[in-house]
Amino acid sequence: MSQNPCIKVCEFKQDVCLGCGRSRQEIKEWKTLDKAERRTLLAIADLRLLAMEATGRRKRR
Repeated sequence: MSQNPCIKVCEFKQDVCLGCGRSRQEIKEWKTLDKAERRTLLAIADLRLLAMEATGRRKRR
């Protein structure tokens, strides 16, 4: 799972991308992470997106 999770939305709210759920810093560091770190980051990003949807800060497309 080394594929970049970017979905080309790249719209930020409170430093979190509404497309992939990563912070700007996490996006910059993506290429330097190993597979385990990427899996962990993707899990965290998914939780962020779910929380944003639950609070109405992110709309599903």
